[in-house]
Amino acid sequence: MNKKYHIQKSPFIVPTTDGKLIEEHFGKATDGNSKISIAHMIAPPGWSEPFQTPEFDEYTYIIRGKKQFIIAGEKVILEQGQSIKIEKNTRIQYANPFDQECEYLAICLPAFTMEATHREDK
Repeated sequence: MNKKYHIQKSPFIVPTTDGKLIEEHFGKATDGNSKISIAHMIAPPGWSEPFQTPEFDEYTYIIRGKKQFIIAGEKVILEQGQSIKIEKNTRIQYANPFDQECEYLAICLPAFTMEATHREDK
């Protein structure tokens, strides 16, 4: 029988060196899907990434905590229950400069790949 659904019980844990937890539930690393990626993330206090200009739209929903975005030079802070869409080819930096973890979901269209992020050197 060919099921019309797939329950993800073992997401791909992306290796990181900055203390951030990344669990990709659907996407290139998990099931080879290049159209969309869905990841659950927990960013520790004081975490940040280099500036980047991704080739994908990114949607973020904050489950708990706060997350800082610098989007084309503008600082935006999202809190629990808020969400944002950042259009592809926009220069952005993601950070959690706050004193508590930030848990969130990230959805990328098309799917996230490191090559498509175009991260800058720190």
